[in-house]
Amino acid sequence: MNDQMTETRQSGLTRSLPLIAIAVVAVAGFFTLRDFLSFETLSRYHEALLAYRDAHFAMTVLLFMAAYVIIVAFSLPGATIATLTGGFMFGVFPGALFNIVAATIGATCIFLAARWGLGDRLGAKLEGSEGTVKKIKDGIDENQWSMLFLIRLIPAVPFFVANLVPAFVQVPVWRFVISTFFGIIPGAFVYTSVGAGLGEVFAMGETPDLGILFEPHILLPILGLCVLAALPILLKALRGKKGL
Repeated sequence: MNDQMTETRQSGLTRSLPLIAIAVVAVAGFFTLRDFLSFETLSRYHEALLAYRDAHFAMTVLLFMAAYVIIVAFSLPGATIATLTGGFMFGVFPGALFNIVAATIGATCIFLAARWGLGDRLGAKLEGSEGTVKKIKDGIDENQWSMLFLIRLIPAVPFFVANLVPAFVQVPVWRFVISTFFGIIPGAFVYTSVGAGLGEVFAMGETPDLGILFEPHILLPILGLCVLAALPILLKALRGKKGL
C-alpha cells in the first residue's frame, strides 16, 4: 500500500515537472528579463535587427518565431514587445501571421504542460464533484467554443490565464488550438499594425501608443465580437428559462 502511494506521488511529481519548470522560469524571467524585453531595447537595436533581416530573412523569421514561442510558453514578460517587433520587422503581413502562429504554438505548449501536470486530475475531480462546482463545469462543457473565444477576445483577461483555464477543464487540444488562433487575431492585428509604424516613431524619438486597443474605434468592434461569442450562451440560458 505504501509502495503504491509512493509511486503515485512520484508519478504526480513527474507529470508536474513541465508546469513547475514553466513557473520557475516565468518567475526568474520576470525579475531578469523585464528590462531587456522592452521597447527601449527594441529602439536601441532596431537598425541592427533590420540589417540582419535584410541579410538573412529566413533565419530572422525562424529566430523571431522561436523567441516568441519561448516568451509565450514560459509566460515571460515581453509578449507585447514581441508582437510589435513582428510588425516592425515584417510589416502587417506577414508579421501578423508570424505573431499569431508563434503565439498559438507557445500557448499550446503551456496548455499541454498544464493539462499533463494538473489538468487531467483536476478535470476528473470537477467531473466527479456535485452541486455548484459540477454545474459550473457542465456549463463550461456545454459552451466551450463560446467560452474559449470570449476569454481570448476580452482584453482584460491575461493571456496566460486564457492558456491555463482551458487545460484545467479538459478542453480538447484541437479546440484550444483553433480558438486560440482565431481568437487572438483582432488583438494581434492591432498591435502588429502599431509595430509596422514604429519606423516613424523611432525617427521622432517617441514611444508607441499601446493603449490604442482601448480606443473606441478599436475596442467597440472587439466588444461586438465578444457579444457574438457570448450569444449562444445567452440563447441557451433564455431557452432554459422558457423551458421552466
